[in-house]
This record gives sequence, C-alpha cells and structure tokens, in this order.
Amino acid sequence: MSLLHHEALTEAIKDPNLDRRLVVMPLIDEAQIGPATLDVRLGTEFRVLRRIDDAGLDPGAGDEAHVERMQEHVTVPIGESLWLHPGQFLLGSTLEYLRFPSHLGGYVVGRSSWGRVGLLVATAIMVQPGFGGNLTLELVNHGEGPIALYPGCRIAQLAVHALPGDTGHVYGGKYVGPIGPEVSRLTKERAEIEKLADVADKLKSAT
Repeated sequence: MSLLHHEALTEAIKDPNLDRRLVVMPLIDEAQIGPATLDVRLGTEFRVLRRIDDAGLDPGAGDEAHVERMQEHVTVPIGESLWLHPGQFLLGSTLEYLRFPSHLGGYVVGRSSWGRVGLLVATAIMVQPGFGGNLTLELVNHGEGPIALYPGCRIAQLAVHALPGDTGHVYGGKYVGPIGPEVSRLTKERAEIEKLADVADKLKSAT
C-alpha cells in the first residue's frame, strides 16, 4: 500500500466519481490537508466511562445494555470545553463524517502537540475500506494534570493508503454508519467465545 501525499489526498477528496471519492464532511479548512495526512477535528459528543456498583463488562454475557449503563452521554457545544483528568478514559468522535471508497484504507494517529501533554487519542486506529461514519476516538489522559478538550479543534491525523486495487470485501462489521462516538460492541462476540468453549471441550475429550 502507498501513503497518499498532499496532492493525492486533495485529488481523492475532490474526485468527481462519487464511488471513488474520499468523503470528508465538513472540511472546514483545506489547511487540514498536510504533507501526508489529513487533520481531523474533535466532535461535540462524548461517552464518559463511569464507575458502577454491579459487575463489570463480560463479553461472554452478551448484555449490550450493560455496556450502555457503564457510560454517560455528554454533549459539549463548540466554544466550550471538557476536562479530561489524569487516568480518565472517554470516547469522542471526529467532527467530520468520513467515507472510504473500496480502494482506500487508513489509520488514525494522535497529533504530537496533544501527545506531548500526555493525551492518547486513538487505541483502535485502523480504518477499513468501505467504512462510512464518524470515527470513534478513544481518549486517555496519561499525563499528570487535567487537559481541556475543545470540540472543533484538530485532535488527530488520518493517514490514507491506496490499496493495490479495489477490494470486494469492504467493511461491514459491528460499527456501520456511526454518528458520534459508538460504545463497544464487544458483547457481539459472545458467539465466538461460545465456539472457543466448544473447541476447549473437544480438546479435553480427545486427551
């Protein structure tokens, strides 16, 4: 795969063929297109992880409502800020709605200006061909002091790669068309955990 440089990113965003266009809406400032990455901005919606008195997250239980109860939905208008304290984790999202055509993929990395104060911006960084929606960002403060997050500010960089060709296996996973930050769908993997238990039982029977 080849990394798209400034000119190629600009061409992909302005491609007249909608099926091959890299959709970035809104692109507030074309200065967001850097030498080899696209700056993305922080959205206004957040999911704040909170402590609960009952059991924690068990992917094998398949209780999706429990995941919802563990997180509080917070809206922060542009012009206001949200404080992220040391060790605190929350989900944010890109202000931009993105859609990747079948011949492009990408990954998200934090901007160094934020990293130098201890902010980790993305822990699940891969963007698959065919993905469409707001990118969910996992935000963690690894620093020693609180950090003010301002919706609308440039928060991360998106590196875009061209595949050798179009893929017929575009993204169709658990996070299709998200608007704002999406909570974990880890409970959807209950069936996989049950399959692993069956494999373990068969191995025990064979010994």
